[in-house]
Amino acid sequence: MGGNMAKMMKQVQKMQADMAKMQEELGNRTVESTAGGGVVRVVANGRQEIVAVEIKPEVVDPEDVEMLQDLVLTAVNEALKQAQDMMAKEMGKLTGGLNIPGLF
Repeated sequence: MGGNMAKMMKQVQKMQADMAKMQEELGNRTVESTAGGGVVRVVANGRQEIVAVEIKPEVVDPEDVEMLQDLVLTAVNEALKQAQDMMAKEMGKLTGGLNIPGLF
């Protein structure tokens, strides 16, 4: 029984190393979301960090700040969702589709 436990521990350690490497690689990958027909663009990385926000000048209206806020909020939330989906998809490849709580 001890040999099986040692083998299982090696497999777990390999999976942990693979997951750490995958998380590092995903941190370098980005996803992009737009809102308002492209007047607001948000880029997020695999660490679910916003790395860029672009707002076209024509959407900036001092009389309608709420619209711009809504567009930015929509684009940010979609970019973060895409980053989460990317992370879940790639990690699922490593875990064989197992949902391990707290993993990502």
